[in-house]
Amino acid sequence: MKKIVYILFFVISLSSLNLKAEVISITEGNVSSKIKMIVYESLTCGHCADFHKNVYPLLKENFIDKGLLEIEFRNFPLDIVALNASKIAHCKNDGNSQILHYLYENQNKWIRGNTVVDINKNLKKIIEDSSFGLNFEECVNNQKLEDHILEDRIEGAKTFNVQATPTLIILGEKFEKSLTYKNLKKYLEKLI
Repeated sequence: MKKIVYILFFVISLSSLNLKAEVISITEGNVSSKIKMIVYESLTCGHCADFHKNVYPLLKENFIDKGLLEIEFRNFPLDIVALNASKIAHCKNDGNSQILHYLYENQNKWIRGNTVVDINKNLKKIIEDSSFGLNFEECVNNQKLEDHILEDRIEGAKTFNVQATPTLIILGEKFEKSLTYKNLKKYLEKLI
């Protein structure tokens, strides 16, 4: 595990020398919404999957679909597997969140395995079984996607001191309360 962390930080250091890649961020909601939220997340994070399954649907129904909130999902991969999964989520480069949500909904199917190779096989299988029409190898070997994802991570750490996932940034400020829909709703309602 230490080896993976060292490799990830080495790659992050190298990528900080490059200019930000031109990849479209994954967003939902009305661009002119009063409330802007950024969610830093890692696709191997169980708490992030929980957010997508239990908090996000209510946010979508009560805030995003009503034009009150724009949400941007940013990458903060905690390991190499999360980095690869993030590349899959961005592979179509259309800003659509459908693949991202699919990966979180099926996290328990692909996250299993004793090695990165095992987990990548599972990830490849669920992508091949889906209707997205993605080429797994092309996605995970795409350097522009990798640069974009690692730039998100660097920016999150530098600008917002992100240290764990999920971390929510609402109108430039970290949401510090326990991440339940009830707490988030109460906070957002004060901003409307």
